[in-house]
Amino acid sequence: MKTLFKLFFLFAAVIIFSSCATSGPKYVELYSSIPVVPDTGRIFLYRESSLGAAIQPDVKINGEVVGSSIPYGFFYVNRSPGAYEIMTSTEVDRKLSLTLDKGQTRFVRLNISMGFFAGHVYPELVDQAIGEKEIQECRYTGK
Repeated sequence: MKTLFKLFFLFAAVIIFSSCATSGPKYVELYSSIPVVPDTGRIFLYRESSLGAAIQPDVKINGEVVGSSIPYGFFYVNRSPGAYEIMTSTEVDRKLSLTLDKGQTRFVRLNISMGFFAGHVYPELVDQAIGEKEIQECRYTGK
């Protein structure tokens, strides 16, 4: 019975850690090479925790899937100035509305909270200084 428990624990650990972002370059390695796109703003989306690692819902902006909420991962989108709705969906939809200006950079942290059957990933707009600090060790998971 002890051996079975150890195997189960090992299997669970492998699944959890393999679902974290481990292959892309870190934000600090990639940031300086990301080109500036004229007449747009940029939204960085990141998840700085492995809490609820198995829960990795798609992230949508105005209904379009732009990435996934992967632990210790980040991605970004360039968009024209305007209003945007960022949404994740597990048992329930979690939404964040924001306005993006020309040349502006916004940071959206993808947090996790307890749910009835599964955790919920919810987007939270954070101050640029906080976002730049928290995203440093996250790895790029974009396309």
